[in-house]
This record gives sequence, C-alpha cells and structure tokens, in this order.
Amino acid sequence: MKQFQQPVQNNGFNEALREYRRTRRESQCSFWSRFGVTQSRGSRFEMGAEIPQPVAILLKLYLDGVITDNDL
Repeated sequence: MKQFQQPVQNNGFNEALREYRRTRRESQCSFWSRFGVTQSRGSRFEMGAEIPQPVAILLKLYLDGVITDNDL
C-alpha cells in the first residue's frame, strides 16, 4: 500500500504564493477556493503553515501553467 508523503512546508513557497495572489489582485477566498481550500486555511498557508501534498501538487501544476482555472 502506498503511503502518503508528509505535508509541504516551505516558507519561501508560502510567501511566493501570497505575493502571486496579491499581484493578481485576488482575494484569499477566490484564489484558494479554486484549490478546494477555505479562506482561513489559505491564510494559514500564506503565513507558513504546512500545505498538504495534494494541494501542493495542484498549486505547482497551476503555477507552471500545466492546468488552468477551467481544469480546476
């Protein structure tokens, strides 16, 4: 049986997400909801909380342009 990896914690990544969202002039609610994350949890991620692996994968694919809003 495959084990899940530990959540991702990378303060540089978390800060970059916040800056990316702000550059796009999006609210936390609208940005994070596209990844199935509540505003309050997204806020915690932006402040340095660990990001679960499934969310981190979606974020990476989105930021790399592999998936778009229509895919989510």
